[in-house]
Amino acid sequence: MSPRDHGGDLDRARAIFGEGDWIDLSTGINRIPYSAVEIPPRAFADLPTRADIENLLAAARAALATPASIAALAGAQTAIQLLASRGPKGLVRILGPTYNEYEARFAGAGSRIEIISDFDALAGADIAVVVNPNNPDGRRIAPDMLLRLSDKVGRLLIDESFGDTTPELSLCPQADRENLVVLRSFGKFYGLAGLRLGFALGGEKIVAALRDAAGPWPVSGPAIAVGTAALRDETWRVATRQRLARDAKRLDALAARAGWRFVGGTGLFRLFETGDARAAQEKLARQKIWTRAFPWRGGWLRLGLPGAETEWRRLEVAVSS
Repeated sequence: MSPRDHGGDLDRARAIFGEGDWIDLSTGINRIPYSAVEIPPRAFADLPTRADIENLLAAARAALATPASIAALAGAQTAIQLLASRGPKGLVRILGPTYNEYEARFAGAGSRIEIISDFDALAGADIAVVVNPNNPDGRRIAPDMLLRLSDKVGRLLIDESFGDTTPELSLCPQADRENLVVLRSFGKFYGLAGLRLGFALGGEKIVAALRDAAGPWPVSGPAIAVGTAALRDETWRVATRQRLARDAKRLDALAARAGWRFVGGTGLFRLFETGDARAAQEKLARQKIWTRAFPWRGGWLRLGLPGAETEWRRLEVAVSS
C-alpha cells in the first residue's frame, strides 16, 4: 500500500527547505502538551498489568462520560486498521472529504467504497463513517442526527479524534449501542501524539473483538501512566479548552490580516482559503514553519495552533513578510 499524504511529514519539509528549528503546524496537535506527571520507572521496566489497563479505562470512561465498553489502543489509527481488516465487508459510505486513511484501509480490506458529501446519503450503508468534527474543514454533525443515522446503517463509525474541544458534539455518552463505534484520540488534545494512545468505544461485542485483536498488551506502560493521570486532570482539561478557544480566534485574526478566508476548523487546527496554498505553504516553510496543503484543493491551507509565544511571533513575522 503506497504512502498517503498526511500532516507531520517533516522529513519532506527538511528535504525541500533544509534543516532548522522547525515549527510543525501541519498536524493539529496541541503544542503545549500535558506535563503534570512523572512516569514511574516500573512503567518502563515491567509489562503492563490488567489492573494498569483497567485503571486507564476507568479514567477514560469518567473523562468521556460514557457507559460504553472501551478498548485502549495504540492510537485511533490502530482502531481504523483493525476495524477495516477484521470487520464485516460490504458497502462503506464515508462522509467526505475527510481523513484519507478510511478510504484506503476499507478498500484495501475488500469493501466497496463511496465517498459522499450528502449526510442523508449515508443511510443504507453496511458501514457509515463520519469524522466529527471533521478533518480538515471542521464540519460538525449534531449528535441527534448521528443517533438517527445509526438506525439506518449496519454499523456507524464516528471518529472524534479532534473532539476534545467540542464535548457537546460527542456521542460518547450514547456509545453503548451495538452497531456504534466511537474513536477518540489521546495524543492530539494532550499534545502527546508520540505516546500512541487512543480509545474505541461501543457495544460490548465490537469492543471485545478489538481488544482481542490488539492482544494482551495493547498500549505501553508509559502511555498507561501518562494517560491515566491526564484523563483524571479535569482542571487541566477545562483550562486547555479555554486557551485553545482563545488561540483559535487569534490565528483567525492573523490569517485575516494576510487576506486568507476562514473555511472552518476546530480548537486544534484552522483551515483557510489562501488562493494558492502551495505558494503560502512555501512562504511559511522558508521561515521553517510547516503547514498542510491538500493536493485535491488548491487554495486550502491548514494550520495547527502555535504553542509558546515565541512560535506565535515567528508565525506573525512569516505571514506578514
